[in-house]
Amino acid sequence: MVDSREPAVRWAATISNTLIANFTREKLEQLLGGYVEQLLSGGVDEARQVGRSMVEHDFIASATLEHSLTFLGEHTPVTPAQLAALAAGYAEGLRDRTLDQQELSRTAAITTMRRAEAAVRASEAKFRAVFESSAFGIIVSGLKGKIIDVNEALLAMLDYRHEDLRRMSGRDIVHPDDRAGLRELTKQLIASEHDNIRVEKRMVRSDGETIQTHMAISVVREEDGTPPYLVTMIENMSEMRALQTQLVRQSLNDVQTGLPNRAQFLGWLEGVAGSKGPETLALVQVDIDGFRGVNDAFGHEAGNRVLMHVATHLRAVFSEGVAKVARIGDDEFGVLVKDPQDVRSVVALVEDFTARLEEPIWIGSHGVGVTTSVGIVARAARGGDSTDLLRAADVTVGWAKRDGKAQWALYDHERDVHDKERYALAASIPGALEEGQFRVDYLPVHSLADGSVLALEAKIVWDHPERGVLCLDTFLDQSSNNGMVVRLMHWALEAACRHAADWHLALGSRMPALSIDLPPRLCQEPELVAEVARVLERTGLPATLLRFELHEHLPALLNDEQLDELTILAERGIGLVLDQMNGGNVGVDRLRQLPLSGVKFTGTVVHGLDEGANRVEESASVALLRWATLLKLPLYAEDVRTPAEAARLAKLGVTGGQGAHFGPALSASEVSALLLS
Repeated sequence: MVDSREPAVRWAATISNTLIANFTREKLEQLLGGYVEQLLSGGVDEARQVGRSMVEHDFIASATLEHSLTFLGEHTPVTPAQLAALAAGYAEGLRDRTLDQQELSRTAAITTMRRAEAAVRASEAKFRAVFESSAFGIIVSGLKGKIIDVNEALLAMLDYRHEDLRRMSGRDIVHPDDRAGLRELTKQLIASEHDNIRVEKRMVRSDGETIQTHMAISVVREEDGTPPYLVTMIENMSEMRALQTQLVRQSLNDVQTGLPNRAQFLGWLEGVAGSKGPETLALVQVDIDGFRGVNDAFGHEAGNRVLMHVATHLRAVFSEGVAKVARIGDDEFGVLVKDPQDVRSVVALVEDFTARLEEPIWIGSHGVGVTTSVGIVARAARGGDSTDLLRAADVTVGWAKRDGKAQWALYDHERDVHDKERYALAASIPGALEEGQFRVDYLPVHSLADGSVLALEAKIVWDHPERGVLCLDTFLDQSSNNGMVVRLMHWALEAACRHAADWHLALGSRMPALSIDLPPRLCQEPELVAEVARVLERTGLPATLLRFELHEHLPALLNDEQLDELTILAERGIGLVLDQMNGGNVGVDRLRQLPLSGVKFTGTVVHGLDEGANRVEESASVALLRWATLLKLPLYAEDVRTPAEAARLAKLGVTGGQGAHFGPALSASEVSALLLS
């Protein structure tokens, strides 16, 4: 059974403002749900029925069709052929609706004319008004084909004059191959009890051109016994089919750039995955860097110019004989290359394209640079999956953006699998919290002078039922991207503060400080100060016993408001320790804006002090630690592995250390035994 509820709700939201008919939201969603089921479980015939049904339910605004085709093409697996059939059915429904309305008008007019002949001539004027103003061609003829009258629409359709047609028979303007069939149908109509029939027949213009028409033929039987006559309403199907073609084209092409749209691009991908597709393919996805910033700074017209700029260069590099180009998103383009020579040739085309973008485009007096992040996926074509191919391209573009933007990246299956596993871990954090799979361990910070415990660093540990014990670094990046790290850190902060509060009750002033990492994502939370205050109030831990460890690059990532939040924490007595100092460019000016209470070193800075260490690394470590003493802050070291490292660190002014030399992380119960024994 097709699940049509969600797409029906989203479709209803897309078109609700365009509807002329008065629907309740519930009734509209129920109707669209039926359409979705019909489209996803059927083929082009069912799609055509959906188009006709939309007209029958008064979905007759042009915006309704446009928004519906765009939505179905981009958010459902409806095929391009079905979209075309839906548009065709919609056009046919509009045609039949118009014919019905015109036929009703014609019937009313003819009835009025008959009564007018017996009563007043005024009613004939009404019929003439309908007759002459109709958009459809109308012929009034005798039963033997003699033309009695025609309207202006028919004259324009066939390019004849009144006097010409009045000297002709109806059979003269019908295509020779269709005359016998039309004559037989007319005889059957006259002999039957029915009043009208509809047929498709060809007609011939004055210049000899053949046009396909749709005819609604009605027999008018007078009550006074006079011979009946025929009234035929004629629609030019060539024009209707041109309209259908236009609707289909609009449904499969982007209005702004003129390129094929996402719906048509998906159709290409489905085609190359078939048994008759190429052996190999390359999919190139191009994302414009900072596109929203251009719109915000210079307006949407400037954004449109950027889109056209990129589209023009894509067309020039990936010519029709080489590849197919489409716009597949607001700032995204897709390129499909069939049977590329090799990956290197595709990369060469991409580099040619990016090189052409180096010339800025001028918006007023501003020379605006345009850069793109590009993902390249090359693989076998036949038997593939279009959805998976697009996902791979999107993932690859994400790598290019994370690696610094304005560059291309090549799809790596192993990296993708690794990332998916990490994203799956990050997504399952809420369930793992509910099931109690997380715990907080503690890595003590020991005094390098006497070995006493100066602090306890909280470490989040995940006892995963399938992957074993996992540390936070395994899934920190992905959980930061999806926001799950916020929930996890709130839980860990409260759990660690509760443990520390219990130890503080027993130890009093001898209680070591509680230290915990503060990831950059937490610093972006507007309620950081309030949340920390709530945790301290609930657990009873004094603020002076809590300190946060900040990654060395964090200060450069923070804006002024976020720096103010950290300053407020420090003013309330919470310590801030700059963590993972490893000899890089820290940015001293930015550090001065943070009220730090300590600095922690790691990596080569610590290991450069070991026995037998490289002399260059040793001198660099010594110089950095001597510089750090100028900050007049307590210095700490992590990942201390040997007694030699610990001794050298102590001589250089480092207060405390942690790592393999001092022992592993401890559980909460082991910390209790250590502190309270």
